[in-house]
Amino acid sequence: MRRLAVLGAGSWGTTFAQVLADGGSEVMLWARREEVAAEVRTEHRNSAYLGEHLLPEAVGATSRIDETLEGADGIVLAVPAQSLRATLAAWPALPEVPVLSLIKGIERGTDARISEVIAQAGRTDPARIGVLSGPNLSGEIARRQPCGSVVAAPDHTLAESLAMWCQTSYLRAYTSTDVIGVEIAGAVKNVIAIAVGAATGLGHGHNTTASLITRGLAEITRLGVALGGRPETFAGLAGMGDLVATCSSPLSRNHRLGLALGRGLDVMSAAQEVGQTAEGVATARAVGDLAARLGVDMPITRAVVDVVDHGARIEDVTTALLSRSIRPE
Repeated sequence: MRRLAVLGAGSWGTTFAQVLADGGSEVMLWARREEVAAEVRTEHRNSAYLGEHLLPEAVGATSRIDETLEGADGIVLAVPAQSLRATLAAWPALPEVPVLSLIKGIERGTDARISEVIAQAGRTDPARIGVLSGPNLSGEIARRQPCGSVVAAPDHTLAESLAMWCQTSYLRAYTSTDVIGVEIAGAVKNVIAIAVGAATGLGHGHNTTASLITRGLAEITRLGVALGGRPETFAGLAGMGDLVATCSSPLSRNHRLGLALGRGLDVMSAAQEVGQTAEGVATARAVGDLAARLGVDMPITRAVVDVVDHGARIEDVTTALLSRSIRPE
């Protein structure tokens, strides 16, 4: 039986451990806190993130990274984007096995994509690193509701191999070799979701949110193509699919954070209300920096940066977006 190590026991990492087990693998889940690992081992639950949901018996857990990696045929990474580099640096070098990243974000300070951080800090050959993205709200997947996703890797053989890990009756994995496009789509959609959530929190309707989602996709595509991604990636599950799910669902942390901002909370209070990491806050500045360096126009992203980093009023940002000069679509 294939043995896979999942590094990160938050809601997505734990849910994906279930997916891997349902796909026929033996899974060892690494949790930062031993009490979380002990609960998974003894009660098959991670109540802090998934409540009373029962996990498959094939999912084990430990807080020891050496025990997690021992004998692993593959690694899945699901730790927060902004702590990834420090986390990897504190661990031994990752084994020479395929690595699949579930992490969505851009590293602040370096503007690096997550696969680049894994290669550098994890001392890992980029040819062994794949990424996964798509409309994958963990709460729905934990309940085994059907969905699709995209696994991208530098070559098609690796992408197919990684996709086989997570092929279940309720998750269909498609393959791609556009690692850049899939990563950028997965990262920037969190920023757009904050803007859409804020618009809803301000009381705006479906016309406003549909406009922001559509123009947000245009922003994501412009940046992704400028970095070397393929345009068609952004019209698929990793692009439009993930964007629609994240911008419209109350299960999305970034959408909920935007809602709280729209209701008048400041960023810190909004983050406390959400209670879990909303990667779009930290990612916004990195995306804005990338866009500025490449000369890519991203007005929605700039608006989110103004709010989360510079204390701008969300009402003023919305007005500024709607009063832009006339231009071709």
